Amino acid sequence: MVVYLDVIWLLNVCFDALLLWLTALMLKRPIVWWRLLAGALIGSMLVVLLFTPAAAIAQHPLSKIGVSVLIVLAAFGFKRPRYLLENMLAFYFATFAVGGGMLAVHYFFAQHWSVRQGLLFMRQPGAGDPISWLFVIVGFPVLWLFSRRRVEAIREKKLRFEHIIDVTVIWDGRTLALRGLIDSGNQLVDPLTKTPVMVVEREKAKGVLPEDLLVCLGSHASLDALPERWMDRLRLIPYRSVGSGPQWMMTIKPDGVMLRYENEWLEVTHGLVALSTEPLSADGEYDCIVHPKMVQTGRNVTAS
Repeated sequence: MVVYLDVIWLLNVCFDALLLWLTALMLKRPIVWWRLLAGALIGSMLVVLLFTPAAAIAQHPLSKIGVSVLIVLAAFGFKRPRYLLENMLAFYFATFAVGGGMLAVHYFFAQHWSVRQGLLFMRQPGAGDPISWLFVIVGFPVLWLFSRRRVEAIREKKLRFEHIIDVTVIWDGRTLALRGLIDSGNQLVDPLTKTPVMVVEREKAKGVLPEDLLVCLGSHASLDALPERWMDRLRLIPYRSVGSGPQWMMTIKPDGVMLRYENEWLEVTHGLVALSTEPLSADGEYDCIVHPKMVQTGRNVTAS
């Protein structure tokens, strides 16, 4: 049997890089591609060592743990021991989830098996079998996408939707500080781009938005008098409220949105803002309603 070490090594690099990417998505770590690739290259060295006299050392559990530490350090760096431990556990979880899923699917469809003297025997294709490689190449990305979707779903359900957070909206360098409620009932998005929409009280936006723009957003008045820089930011979003038919809501794209969730500042790069003429909270506890997807997809920028 001929073993193509370069092919095995390349597949291992790709798999490790995807697993590190999944780990970063799970923990909302900054994704630096060259660091993920460096971690994947370190991990692939174990495969090369398996074909050398050092194979026994490479197969030892302590060696594997040591290489895992180097992989995680290369991909995410070191800030404190707990940070490293969280990265390690998430990386192992991603590996077991995707790798275990591939084994489960493989054995589920396995047909070459027999029972002899009460024992189950299963013949598996060799390392060079084209069907085996096709299964790995196709199955791994599919299970990776499935695992990513499941992680995102779990994270979204984990959000404390009744949690009030600090929100900062930026327009033309002017900041608007708000108190926002994460509301699972707010599922308003742009139907074309799937950009989530946050609802803000109109009175709170008076200090940062010009009056003519506020009038247009609130009454759908003529937009001819607006400067072009504001025209490019406007989006018309369809929505439906209880007891009424389809309606349209004018939204505006801010320069940026910052959310403070669980002692971390999250940067939302894709979001729209709609203005409400009515107070959102009867007792004034919050000034805006935050779409849960904004918290889910926000990129961590600082931690306290």
